[in-house]
Amino acid sequence: MHYVEKLVREGEHQTQDFKFRVDDARKIAKTLVAFANTDGGRLLIGVKDNGVISGVRSDEEYHVIEAASQLYTKPEVAFTAIAHDVNGKQVLEIDVQPSEIRPHYAIDADKKEIAFFRKDDENHPANGVILEFWKMDRDGSKSDILQSYGDQHRILYDLLDSGERVTISKFIRKAGITPAQARTVLATFLRWELLDFDIDQHGIFFLSTKNEEDDLISRNH
Repeated sequence: MHYVEKLVREGEHQTQDFKFRVDDARKIAKTLVAFANTDGGRLLIGVKDNGVISGVRSDEEYHVIEAASQLYTKPEVAFTAIAHDVNGKQVLEIDVQPSEIRPHYAIDADKKEIAFFRKDDENHPANGVILEFWKMDRDGSKSDILQSYGDQHRILYDLLDSGERVTISKFIRKAGITPAQARTVLATFLRWELLDFDIDQHGIFFLSTKNEEDDLISRNH
């Protein structure tokens, strides 16, 4: 079995996406950005959503990807490209590595810059908490982030410990703080790996990844 056929059998997932063809550079920029901002990923061009290998003209597709990267991602998302011959059909493999300078933004038709992240087989726009987390992750060490453990942090911990579905709006109401303060506290917990984020039909929410509050307190001293 050909290498590409083995990949196609995996289906679309967190680090793999199929495209029948690419003719919209702005649209493909979203996928490049989402891969770079999350775990990296592989784009197989010339493969339908159902896994059927249809093939493409690799040179033409490559130029669209190149335009997407150079014109519609900021900072520019780097990629590598390999053309495969699969039973006489060309499949273009585009690989994007997870970035150390995230967030990357895709530029839409209105010149608006939007950061995306990858969840399962879909790309989603990042909210302010995730953007703040990425900036913390890029710019500072964990020891630089949390200088004191106060009421805001305890309220968030209690919310997470209760098993509630925590959103930024719920945290703002419970803690009586500003949106900017809430973003910073939530991003801090993300940076310390005390919570994780997920998304459903209602939007982005946060879940606990730790059981012991003492873990945060001990790291802060």
